[in-house]
Amino acid sequence: MKLKIILSSVFILLSISNSVLAQNKLEEFFGNLNESNENIFEDKSFRQTININDNWYYLEDNMDAPENLLQSNKQWEKINLPHTWNNFDATDAEPGYRRNASWYEKNLFVPVLNKGTILKLYFEGVNITSDVYVNGQRAGGHIGGYLGFEIDITPFIKENSTNIILVRADNSYNPEVPPSQKSDFVIFGGISRDVWLKVLPSSYINRIHISTPDVSETSASTHVKVWIENNADFKNLSIKAAVKDKDNNEVLKFTKALSLEKIIEFDFTELNAPNLWSTDNPYLYTVEISLKNDDKLIDTYSDRFGYRWYEFKNNGPFYLNGKRLLLRGTHRHEEYAGLGNALPNSLHRKDIEMIKEMGANFVRLAHYPQDPEVYKTCDELGIIVWDENPWCRGGIGNEEWKNNDRKILSEMIDQNYNHPSIIIWSLGNEIYWLPDFPGGGNIDSIKVFLKELNDIAHEKDPYRLTSVRKFYEGSDIVDVFSPSIWAGWYSGVYKGYQKAIEDSQNKYLKLLHVEYGGSSHVGRHTEQPITGDGFLNPNEWEENVNQVKVQNVANIGDWSESYIADLFDWHLRFSEQSETLTGNAQWAFKDFATPLRPENPIPYMNQKGLVDREGKPKDAYYVFKSYWNTKNKFCYIESHTWTDRSGPENLKREVCVYSNCEEVELLLNSVSQGKHKKDITKFPASGLSWNINFISGKNILEAIGYENGKEITRDKIEVNYSFVKNGTADDIKLSYEKLPNGNLLITALAVDINGEYIFQTTVQVIYMRTTARRREVQL
Repeated sequence: MKLKIILSSVFILLSISNSVLAQNKLEEFFGNLNESNENIFEDKSFRQTININDNWYYLEDNMDAPENLLQSNKQWEKINLPHTWNNFDATDAEPGYRRNASWYEKNLFVPVLNKGTILKLYFEGVNITSDVYVNGQRAGGHIGGYLGFEIDITPFIKENSTNIILVRADNSYNPEVPPSQKSDFVIFGGISRDVWLKVLPSSYINRIHISTPDVSETSASTHVKVWIENNADFKNLSIKAAVKDKDNNEVLKFTKALSLEKIIEFDFTELNAPNLWSTDNPYLYTVEISLKNDDKLIDTYSDRFGYRWYEFKNNGPFYLNGKRLLLRGTHRHEEYAGLGNALPNSLHRKDIEMIKEMGANFVRLAHYPQDPEVYKTCDELGIIVWDENPWCRGGIGNEEWKNNDRKILSEMIDQNYNHPSIIIWSLGNEIYWLPDFPGGGNIDSIKVFLKELNDIAHEKDPYRLTSVRKFYEGSDIVDVFSPSIWAGWYSGVYKGYQKAIEDSQNKYLKLLHVEYGGSSHVGRHTEQPITGDGFLNPNEWEENVNQVKVQNVANIGDWSESYIADLFDWHLRFSEQSETLTGNAQWAFKDFATPLRPENPIPYMNQKGLVDREGKPKDAYYVFKSYWNTKNKFCYIESHTWTDRSGPENLKREVCVYSNCEEVELLLNSVSQGKHKKDITKFPASGLSWNINFISGKNILEAIGYENGKEITRDKIEVNYSFVKNGTADDIKLSYEKLPNGNLLITALAVDINGEYIFQTTVQVIYMRTTARRREVQL
């Protein structure tokens, strides 16, 4: 073990035993050892928020207390945050993933502080429970892995010294902390989001809530609630508040003298002709608040918000700012290949940007509150949010479980209150399913607790709506309900989606259907996918055979991109033409890891994403984009991963082009196959489909998109076509290439006895050599 690690553990033991002389020597040593020993405090007089993600140490050991760390025989590893220890083992070939505790250490040099300065650590998320120690003493902790929390470390800090911060993160099986361990996603362990050091004056603004109770096109009201910590017992406090527009112009102001209030609420005067926040124009204002004593500035605090109003019409559509808006949505899990849930802000933002580029205006954050960067980006880009309490499966628990769930819901609302993108607080998902506790599936008990959560949500935030998904007995408790409709996947056929939705619209007063779709394996295609009536041709080569009825596509279907593209195409064809639908949300934007699906084509992977786990679009992504994105014109030939096809000579094959252009022309080997007008009443591909005769060998397909008769975009692919029927797989040929990032791309090609192509798959691996072992890991 490194000298640094040994000494840090010794320091913990000595600090507990109050060996002052030894402490001073060790503090001096660590002050010199600390990375650059730089003073990260810019000005100790005013509020600072400093990111401290860099230069942590990680120990994969479940010791229960700091004083036991010296007994560990494992090595500390230098890391940067965010971090999870499940970034690879959640998706490897072995069942399960590490569910245990680990330790993190940070050396934090603190200079001499101004009198009364307060230091707090703010963690955006530690999964799923945590304990924080400073110089060997427990400073605090948190239960629940998907919400931020702060720890006051002031009483434990030694000034002009390097201080040892230790965090114990634990994602062990714990039925008393939502979500249930039976949920269909990985409960990653670690410090999976950013960590900040807050430097605060002795009296400061803790947080603010901004409400907009009455909004119209002509005026808007603004209510602000401010929490103040007055540790100095100042007698002449006052606050000055202002609302500023996006150009930093002050449009409203408010001033008030305070006594010893901890909470103050006030209303600005009405704002005339407000700029409204919408999906097309996500206009953001800022509230700035200054805290003064005897006219001397003590602290400042600001946050952004937006003016908007919305309504779900009874048995009808959704309105935003008085105009009908079809909610075009998807879902997001917080995950990325090779990183698990420990994403940098750039990747959080990338997901939301891709969702916006697809043309979506709505996202359900499933099944837990997500990183602050997600809400910030949704505010800025104009994505409406369904925010979800992580009561996912598991039924109702014991009293400790209830207390945890109440607390998590309250924290979610408090932390995300000011985001104009959020319109719904979801109370849970599939909450009755697979109970963790005896009697946990009792419907009456679940209804009573759901009613309690609904009351909590409305008490904390009377201006937003509540929801729940797939708990039919509680549909009348919440404001908005989502039934479970998976037409064409788990049951029924995709042509039955319209009737299922219309039946639900008549049954539930305020309906928003979230979760529909199915799984698709990247690069898997078929010439004859299961039809919208549920029929399958068991022999793709011969045309005149009896079809068989498929009752459950999820179990019997081929999981091809071809079928899923058709399913989504049909759903969107109906959704975009309905005059009464509020909208819906496809499940899910990205493939994600799960402990529950070892039988999938990629074991332990939920493959219902529109993009793969690394964010690469599947064909289905372009189906949605062709309906929803009206600004950035494009053509996409189905499919860029279907470059080897076959069939009898002179048998025409269908080629679809997904596009948002008003007209598309298809060329085969430079010969026009005709122009087709886009018409969303037609299926498939809104009429942009052609039946063509490929030639044997190389074929070049080009799609040209037109607007007002002028070419504006093109797409091109090469297809190798064979008139020879493939046999069964006889051999697998492996090849590899080294990528610019140093990883290896391995390709497996299956061929028949004649060497004819059947299918291929690729995987990117990280290749590592050490003196002890070689390890290969799948991303």
